[in-house]
Amino acid sequence: MPARGFHHQLSTQLIRDNQAIYVEDLAVKGLARTRLAKSVHDAGWSSFVAMLEYKARLYGRTVHRIDRWYPSSKQCSACGALAESMPLNVRSWACSCGAVHDRDVNAAKNILAAGRAERLNASHTRGRDGESRSGGGQVRPPHPGGMPVEAGSHRGAA
Repeated sequence: MPARGFHHQLSTQLIRDNQAIYVEDLAVKGLARTRLAKSVHDAGWSSFVAMLEYKARLYGRTVHRIDRWYPSSKQCSACGALAESMPLNVRSWACSCGAVHDRDVNAAKNILAAGRAERLNASHTRGRDGESRSGGGQVRPPHPGGMPVEAGSHRGAA
C-alpha cells in the first residue's frame, strides 16, 4: 500500500479511537538537511500530521502540537529532572531518581503529559465550539451573599 493510503487509514483510525492526539512539532525542514533526510521524507510526517488535523476537525476531536524545543527525550517522566545533553545515539538512560528510560517511550510519556496540560489550559479559554473566549476567568459572577438589609423579620424585633 502506498504511504499516502496508509496515512489516510491510520489517521482515520487514530482520530476515531481518540478524543485527543498529541504530536511533537518536528522541524522537518531542518531534519531534511541531516543524514536522516531520506527517512524523514519517506515517513511523510508533515502530511500525516496535516491529515490528523483536518480529520480531527471533521470528527470534533483535538490535535495538539507540542513545541519542537520541548525537551521530551531528556526530561525524566518520573521526576521531571532534565539531563544536560542527550545525543541521538543514546537510546536508553538512567535518571538520578533511579528510573531507567527508553528514550522514545520516555519522550512519548512527556509529550502526553505536556499535551494534556496544554489542553487543560486551552479549555479554560475556549468554548465547546472551539472558539476562543477572552479571559478564561469565572463563567458566572461570584455570588454576592446576603443583602446588607434583608426584608423580613429582624432579630430582636418583636
